[in-house]
Amino acid sequence: MSKPLRIDILTIFPEMVSPYADAAMLGRAQKKRLLVVKAHQLRDWTHDRHKSVDDRPFGGGPGMVMKVAPIHEALVSLGLRTKKGVKTAKAKKTRVVLTSAKGKLFTQKDARRLSTYDRLVFVCGRYEGVDERVAAKLCDEELAIGPYVLTGGELAALVMTDAVARLRPGVLGKETSLDQESWSDGTTREYPQYTRPEVYLGWKVPKQLLTGHHKNVEEWRKGKMKGAP
Repeated sequence: MSKPLRIDILTIFPEMVSPYADAAMLGRAQKKRLLVVKAHQLRDWTHDRHKSVDDRPFGGGPGMVMKVAPIHEALVSLGLRTKKGVKTAKAKKTRVVLTSAKGKLFTQKDARRLSTYDRLVFVCGRYEGVDERVAAKLCDEELAIGPYVLTGGELAALVMTDAVARLRPGVLGKETSLDQESWSDGTTREYPQYTRPEVYLGWKVPKQLLTGHHKNVEEWRKGKMKGAP
């Protein structure tokens, strides 16, 4: 059995993570010990009585900015950074990702790349943003799941967790399906799929799929696959 992929999610709302991570495919993968997903309360690494993780931005402006210190201390606690912010030996097979609307757009290629690591850590942004020193000094990369803004990075972390985990050996029931689905080669989208009944409300399944002729079916499917828009 291969080593399980460990995913740590640093957030101020850890209760948002478990309902999705413990269900369906991700839940089964954890039960099979192919995956470990742990959500950590970032406020545990604060030291004031209000457990503050944010403060006003230097230079003024609206909103609050997440502080660098709790995130740094969390990564120290996880064994991935020293107290001086330097990467530890343990961090060599770990990727620390900041979820950010201004980050690079996450793609299937990134999912495949991240699936090769032993451990992933997602730092979930909130409020007006995260102190830039987190991205520049503590994280390996900054990723976004789309050209839009979310209230927080938890959904983005879960989306990337799902996309990465399903590429790990044994997580999907039929791994051959990975080669035939959308974006498997980075550009192509999957052909249309149909199932029974053959006719519903007058809407018919394409006749090419009903012939039982495998070559014709394959040619039809290839013709229906679309390149990236």
